[in-house]
Amino acid sequence: MMMAFFLPLSLFTQQGLPEGYQLLYSQDFEKSSKLKGFEMTDANAWKLSKEADNNCLELVGGSKYEPRVRSPKNIAIIEGKRFGSFVLEVDLLQTGREYGHRDLCLFFNMKDPANFYYIHIASIADPHAHNIFLVNDEARVAIATKTTKGIQWGDHQWHKVRIEREVNAGSIRLFYDDMNIPIMEAKDQHFNHGYIGLGSFDDSGKFDNIKIWGPALVPDKKGFFR
Repeated sequence: MMMAFFLPLSLFTQQGLPEGYQLLYSQDFEKSSKLKGFEMTDANAWKLSKEADNNCLELVGGSKYEPRVRSPKNIAIIEGKRFGSFVLEVDLLQTGREYGHRDLCLFFNMKDPANFYYIHIASIADPHAHNIFLVNDEARVAIATKTTKGIQWGDHQWHKVRIEREVNAGSIRLFYDDMNIPIMEAKDQHFNHGYIGLGSFDDSGKFDNIKIWGPALVPDKKGFFR
């Protein structure tokens, strides 16, 4: 039987945030004239683009980067900010072709390029897709205790995603469009703080309206991928 790991409802405010959380980071790219505030595995794989009347961050794919262990290649981390427990919301638009592993990824509690978590959101689930993954000095390992058969990205369709990470309990929950019922859950306590990032294993997509809440930032260090 799969076990669910939920925080007690009494710990959440009316806004759906744990008590004591505050907005630590917000980015809608509307005031950005150039790509800054992120550190990438390959800056040439990313650009600012126009989506309708709004700016967004776009991954065009094909990063020239080889991770030390089997894990995604296309990553942009939020520079200068490390998070412990957090709630992340972001809008995603997948721009690649339809196939089983059509994906976008969200990265968190990133200690270094070979130690972090990421959530792989894909069209069809299998042992290497549509799961919560642990990268711990070795090739990624699926750790979700709950997931689904996959999602429908659609054609030129934006989706809202929410991650809830609570490090003391070790809980990880992912919500996709429906903010009431998580589509993935896991429990793991390997990493209790680190960077947050966006990207894909080997596809392309757009990201917008990033908001991150938490109790506090963790002191920063410089040069994640260097």
